[in-house]
Amino acid sequence: MSLEGKVAIVTGSGRGLGLAYAQELARQGAAVVVNDVDEATAFDAVASIEALGGRAVAVVAPVGPTDTAKRLVSTAVETFGGLDILVTNAGVLRDTVLWKMSDDDFDTVIDVHLRGTFTCVREAATYMKDHGVAGRIICIGSPTGQRGNFGQTNYAAAKAGIVGMVRTWALELKRAGITANAVIPVAATAMTATVPYFAAAVEADAAGEPMPAFFRHDLGFGTSDDVSGIIAYLASDAAADVTGQAIGIGGDRLQLWSHPEAVATAYHEGGWTTEALHDGFAEAVGDLQPVGEKFPPLPEDLQRS
Repeated sequence: MSLEGKVAIVTGSGRGLGLAYAQELARQGAAVVVNDVDEATAFDAVASIEALGGRAVAVVAPVGPTDTAKRLVSTAVETFGGLDILVTNAGVLRDTVLWKMSDDDFDTVIDVHLRGTFTCVREAATYMKDHGVAGRIICIGSPTGQRGNFGQTNYAAAKAGIVGMVRTWALELKRAGITANAVIPVAATAMTATVPYFAAAVEADAAGEPMPAFFRHDLGFGTSDDVSGIIAYLASDAAADVTGQAIGIGGDRLQLWSHPEAVATAYHEGGWTTEALHDGFAEAVGDLQPVGEKFPPLPEDLQRS
């Protein structure tokens, strides 16, 4: 499953999950274009890859604008001779409830996550298609985009939109031999570090100790390195037939998320009038669908005050 000779771009790869993705792609043999908005962080990421014997170069720029997408692709081509893999990981958070969310809170998250994914994929896919490259597009989603989460209107919209775009791109790029998939990671990050529920897992990770089995198995919650394997796999020739999928991964768990499908269908002769719905809606649709993540109670020994 070697990626020798391949060239990858990983947006938002200066730290955290993005850095783990970039390092694993390099470990498998790919040359990597690292991207971050902070120059020192980006260069540190490049140095970490080179220290492991890999090849990397940095592009310091915010994801979202088309100019950044063009810089990323041109850097890959000019530095390493081509482009085979794109991982769109860059993101920001501006969490707050709906009635307190400003236009800037909403626009900033949508611009980086959703527009940034679109502009980078458009540029990369155009290059791949024009040069006959059977490329790999890997976009990072979130459980929030699949189920929703309190205080994350902007983030949920962006992540749900990314999965919708991936399904569309899988159709549009199929003839060119380019795959497009979404990865739904669950891992210890700067965001989860602030959630008391995950405190015991985050503490263990910070101390260099294994996370408790409850988190790794029951919740599918682990480290950044636990997620990076699926990125390298989807980037490889072994995954040539995997496209249009939303794949969840974390800890010891791998999941395939379903595409939205109707879970109940009912008919009413003459159509569903207001009166007919009043009388028959509950029976017609049955149990309503749950929203948000439902976590099991923490075992006593993992609870933190």
